Amino acid sequence: MDHGTCAATVVTMILVTGATGTIGSETVRLLAAMGERVRAMTRDPAAITPQPGVEVVRGDFGEPGSLARAADKAEALFLLSAPGPRLVEHDEAMLAAACAAGVGKVVKVSAIGTGQNTEARVGDWHLPGERAVQASGLRWTILRPSSFASNALRWAGHIRRGEPIPNTTGTGRQGVVDPRDIAEVAVRALTSDDHAGGVLTLTGPELLSVPDQAAILGETIGLRIPAIDVPLEVYKKQMLAAGVDPAFAEIAVNGSALVARDGNATITEDVERVLGRPPRTFSTWAYDHRAAFA
Repeated sequence: MDHGTCAATVVTMILVTGATGTIGSETVRLLAAMGERVRAMTRDPAAITPQPGVEVVRGDFGEPGSLARAADKAEALFLLSAPGPRLVEHDEAMLAAACAAGVGKVVKVSAIGTGQNTEARVGDWHLPGERAVQASGLRWTILRPSSFASNALRWAGHIRRGEPIPNTTGTGRQGVVDPRDIAEVAVRALTSDDHAGGVLTLTGPELLSVPDQAAILGETIGLRIPAIDVPLEVYKKQMLAAGVDPAFAEIAVNGSALVARDGNATITEDVERVLGRPPRTFSTWAYDHRAAFA
């Protein structure tokens, strides 16, 4: 794909892809609260509750015409697409539409460790997109978040049923980050040029294992939450039985093995450097979302 050089237009609109997801929806909310004009792109517009200052548009990464309509008259692009083997196609298709529309800035959500030689390979999916962003001619910022605190929501059903939560990473620790912090950093990057040309690795303030998170969550909701180790071969079989793409299942298993060896035990100061405050703790996230586990 020849990205060329994109000519910027007058600031009129910020286009947010992945607008119904955890990060995208919060980014839309924050931008709208600031009075920015926002265009929220989703394959299912009915999934977004209308709110002042937000235009909802249908867009599909596999339909170039829909991307062109979504990018029309936008000045900035928040680029977020689901990880998987087709991620680079999605990134390049959206970038092509953005360049053709004269978008001037892009903020891409990538993943921690992208470009490093690890067997997890999640970053391998993002690396071509990162390179395409950097070669696009747009002003760019790349965000590489660590494991989301909101991944704990997967445990809600187990907790409500009184079951131990499944653990595929043993005592491996990660710099678990609150998705709200990721969205706030994205908004700063979208609405200023302070972080143009920057690659920001976003983590929480502490290294936590799954048992650590279970203990914190248990203290928050007043329950003892045990964790049970799930062998990786069992984890892989469960994903395949649920219809998960085999390539995705393989990378999920490899990622769990990496984390179990503390291969993602990384803390950075990038959130605090951008926001001027420490990142939220997992305890804060758990308290704010305690109703989900009731």
